[in-house]
Amino acid sequence: MKVAVIGTGYVGLSTGVCLSEVGHEVTCIDIDEKKIEKLNVGISPIYEPGIEDMLNTNISAGRLKFTTSHKDGLKDKEIIIIAVGTPQGDDGSANLKYLEQAAIDISKNLKHNAIVVIKSTVPVGTNDTIKKILRKHRNKGISIKIVSNPEFLRQGTAIMDTMHADRIIIGSENKKAAEKVMKMYKPLNVPILLTSIRSAEMIKYASNAFLASKISFINEISNLCEAVGADISDVALGMGKDNRIGESFLQAGIGYGGSCFPKDVKALLHTAKQYEVDFSLLKETIAINENQKEILVTKALKRFGDLSEKKIAILGLAFKPETDDMREAPSIKIIELLTGLGAEVRAYDPVAMENAKRIIGDGVLYADSVQEAIQDTDALLIVTEWNEFRQLDLSQITKMMKQPIIFDGRNCLEEEKIRDCKHVEYYPIGRPKIIIK
Repeated sequence: MKVAVIGTGYVGLSTGVCLSEVGHEVTCIDIDEKKIEKLNVGISPIYEPGIEDMLNTNISAGRLKFTTSHKDGLKDKEIIIIAVGTPQGDDGSANLKYLEQAAIDISKNLKHNAIVVIKSTVPVGTNDTIKKILRKHRNKGISIKIVSNPEFLRQGTAIMDTMHADRIIIGSENKKAAEKVMKMYKPLNVPILLTSIRSAEMIKYASNAFLASKISFINEISNLCEAVGADISDVALGMGKDNRIGESFLQAGIGYGGSCFPKDVKALLHTAKQYEVDFSLLKETIAINENQKEILVTKALKRFGDLSEKKIAILGLAFKPETDDMREAPSIKIIELLTGLGAEVRAYDPVAMENAKRIIGDGVLYADSVQEAIQDTDALLIVTEWNEFRQLDLSQITKMMKQPIIFDGRNCLEEEKIRDCKHVEYYPIGRPKIIIK
């Protein structure tokens, strides 16, 4: 099939690359000229494991193209996927200006009948709005059908999540349009659920809000575990063995971040307010998550009493491993609090350094390695659970520190390795601290 994808962010690029991988002819459209220039020579503008190899393979095979021209990109396309960003507005609602502009661009440049698939995360009712825009601006005699097809990709595993999805949701009021989109996805051999458009829109938000609530719940349980002397690792394992609960998203830590959970929870809460539904669970989910981002600083203050002039190393800046995404990353708030208390912060991340510099700015020393970050420091805060940090030689690390005091915000260090150290203080999340004199 001939497919166009509008937007080359995480969702759009991953979708376009994977659809070309299974044999479709795909053209990705983006107004960012520099991004398109990179993509046309096989350079991915985003860090995503596996995407660049697949990108180059399909460009070479002639199945994948990139352009800034809507006229060229939409030519002869049967299905047009919109995958532009819907960032959070000041009031928590989703900003739909990029989506609405994409709809206008499609309408004005489309010369034949086609199906428009909205993959962007949008509030309930948005597809109806886009349908009106498409009809208002379309060329005479052109028929445009609309389908809601929310994405469920995780940064760092976007290719895997596309090629081996749990399910594909297709929301449509038109049977033929739905069947056509099903045909496009058939090579993936993934379960497909057909729903109404509004149900499809709600499924995306409901899924992310539930997972965010699950994270906030386990973080509150971890705080209670510390208070009563229980171990959150054992508690989460025991809970997760219950099939009704499941093991995923029960890892205690310092809160969720990224481009999806924070804005999707707030957007769903905004929708609830619009319809006068008091969704108090979402309010608490947001509040708990914000508090959890401060927990490492709180632990450090309790240990030192005063953080002024303390040298503190931060390992991990991205909101999660295997991505360079800094959006809503807990590291931002942690560093802001530490520098505000007079601490000298040295930070290191395997891939997110450039993005971090743009967002966090000056006032932080950016190290080129773990060793440079921790040398002669008073404390180490582990903020992102990169495998590189899990495999640290703790006996060497603690020798390099002025004071071998570790605050593990992701519980990624093994207790046995901690106990093998001759002198260390270790403060995890929701588990008993370990102090070896």
